Amino acid sequence: MPSSPLPDYRDPCGWNRMLAPRAPGPSAEGTIRARYAIVGAGYTGLAAARRLRELDSSADIVVLEGTEIGEGSSGRNSGFANPRDSKIGLSTTQMDRAEKLNEFAAEGFAYLLEAMERGGFSCDLERTGRITGAATELGAEKIRSMAEGAQSHGFAHEFLDAGGMESKTGSRYYRCGIRTEEGYLLQPAALIRGLADSLPAGIRLFENSPVLGLERGTGWTLRTARARIEAEHVILATNAAIKHFGFWRDGLVTIYTYAGITEAMAPADAEHLGVPAWGLLPAHRLGTTVRRIGADRMMVRSFYAYEQPIEPARARDALTGCFHRRYPMLRHVELEHVWGGTTALTMNGSPRWGQLDAGLYGSAGCNGSGLVKGTVLGKRLAEMIVTGDPQEALQAVYGRANRIAPEPFRTLGFHIISALERRKAGAEM
Repeated sequence: MPSSPLPDYRDPCGWNRMLAPRAPGPSAEGTIRARYAIVGAGYTGLAAARRLRELDSSADIVVLEGTEIGEGSSGRNSGFANPRDSKIGLSTTQMDRAEKLNEFAAEGFAYLLEAMERGGFSCDLERTGRITGAATELGAEKIRSMAEGAQSHGFAHEFLDAGGMESKTGSRYYRCGIRTEEGYLLQPAALIRGLADSLPAGIRLFENSPVLGLERGTGWTLRTARARIEAEHVILATNAAIKHFGFWRDGLVTIYTYAGITEAMAPADAEHLGVPAWGLLPAHRLGTTVRRIGADRMMVRSFYAYEQPIEPARARDALTGCFHRRYPMLRHVELEHVWGGTTALTMNGSPRWGQLDAGLYGSAGCNGSGLVKGTVLGKRLAEMIVTGDPQEALQAVYGRANRIAPEPFRTLGFHIISALERRKAGAEM
């Protein structure tokens, strides 16, 4: 087993750096006993902890986070949230499944809103709608298909030509786009901090406590550098890092993605940033995500690496290029924060989720949609543990992840497919 399950993050999270300093909680020490131990204080782990407390109010619950809250993968995403999980332009058969997916997405989103309300914290949540933009003819074909699907299925939407895209985003880079009404933006580090700092009484959170070992006996024993945790039930809510414990290595790959936030711009420069609040997803999955942050900053997210991080300078150069291609009039504006984050991908987009062994459960492979999907998967995993409900409806809708080819074919295949997809993406990147 590797010495540490933590991702190799070489720069601090920009979202976290933009917030006021936060003192981390204590690390795990000594012998700790609990009915439930959760490894990972991301959206999945914290949702599971809250739901366990609701269903089993007398139980001792322990959450172990390998780093500081706000510096993990949950604080490093782009801050897009959506109570719908459907994609526009689907067939009638797919729409039937999409409606069921939307029910689970809405449940996860509502659970987040409830936690925010009870916790009394803000994460700059704002309903902005969502723009999908195209910079290539291939991307434009997808946009037109999305618009046709939206029309046929009755989804509220707005088709944007090049002028409309410039009006919304301030950039002349895009040929066209589509804006849908559903879609929220938020500050992800503020959200995960708020969720962690407002956990109900009876849940003990330990930070900077990576789990280095997991052993089965009459129950389960988890080992950190300075603690031994004994628990009846364990949830591994570590996403791709679940492979560290020997599970699902045949079905998950770790992808590093990179993001940057500009320095605060002068008012004259900020006039080029379009309408007050917007977020844009690319027409191609390897394209660049862009969003406006407040009055005077922009975020760009692009560039992907397989299983291992890239050098920070290379990521900064790539992201700076993405930003300046879209806003050549702002070539003097620099990125103040640049960082990497990880996600776990599966071959067919379905998560790995459920019972691993007696008293042992896991959730991984949110495929870049962990904020809402991870929340509902964590909530439902807690319900499975306490009530014994096998959650067959959820598993039927989300499906089961396919196995991925073994090494060295996996790495070779990834690089071949990535090269082809990058070529196809072209200016979307």
